Amino acid sequence: MSTHAPLPRTILLVDDIPDNITVLTEMLTPPYRTRVATQGAIALRIAASPNPPDLILLDIMMPGMDGYEVCRRLKENPDTRRIPVIFITALDELEDERIGLELGAVDYLTKPIRPTIVLARIKTHLALRDQTLELERLVAERTADLERTRREIIMRLGRAAEFKDNETGHHVMRMSHFARLLGRAAGMGEESAELLFNAAQLHDVGKIGIPDHVLLKKGRLEGDEWAIMKRHPEMGGAIIGEHDDDLLKTARILALTHHEKWDGSGYPEGLAGESIPLVGRIVAIADVFDALTAERPYKPAWEIEDALYYIESQAGIHFDPRLAPLFRSLLPDILAIRARFADTPPADIAP
Repeated sequence: MSTHAPLPRTILLVDDIPDNITVLTEMLTPPYRTRVATQGAIALRIAASPNPPDLILLDIMMPGMDGYEVCRRLKENPDTRRIPVIFITALDELEDERIGLELGAVDYLTKPIRPTIVLARIKTHLALRDQTLELERLVAERTADLERTRREIIMRLGRAAEFKDNETGHHVMRMSHFARLLGRAAGMGEESAELLFNAAQLHDVGKIGIPDHVLLKKGRLEGDEWAIMKRHPEMGGAIIGEHDDDLLKTARILALTHHEKWDGSGYPEGLAGESIPLVGRIVAIADVFDALTAERPYKPAWEIEDALYYIESQAGIHFDPRLAPLFRSLLPDILAIRARFADTPPADIAP
């Protein structure tokens, strides 16, 4: 198996005076590769190219765009802000140095240049850049692990509510997938729809607080029992609590609003129309559709077409009149989700 030596680091030299470029090029090669820009605009294009330099040596006094402006633009651009910039300039006042460093340069060297100092500073800042990039990679990796763990905990908490209920553990997964589908169809971006998918798994977490004699009753609930059952949205909101985190914030909204109705006859707040958050209106349809089409101890499963007709017939009453007909257009994907997450007794659900 052949091995290849790592490619030499690339240093971008930005200076409008050819003699300065020549001196720096001879000093740096080897061990570095050099690229040259005699204007600020050219330097910015090279820095933002698919093969950016590892470090930039930047003069300040150039016609048109000076080095300060080049540095400022480099640091404003997320694609180039991590490239170390070292000013090499004839401006030797402390104020000039202060401005350069405040703009984001990692170092400030004055002319006439001393090769040993320039090479030492380049080596130091490339090593620091490598360490920074490695730390960022490790932080991103760890953050991703924490995010996966957080979402798994949320999913399990949602499952806990389902285990206590007389519904199957797959209800929460089906309706969460339905909600994401409908969210995308309604114009949500991918990130918002994914947030909805994860948050929807906690929509019924408040059922944990409902006594078993009410929650598990097979017959129709009586007045006092129904009053207790209708408290589960507020219980869910209390369980989740108030947070700045987008996922938990959305989950709380869903817990509180998935039983609100378009005409204002829902609960717990009697919200109406667009005063009901969009995510709540979406989950209302996803939740009811899956409840209708799933078999329960107290009822047989509805046919798909009958459930879709019900959703459409309740447009403008129970459901958002824009979302209800949109749901039918998703039928092929809905059927695929139902097949993937077919009902299984909760105790048999794999972890």
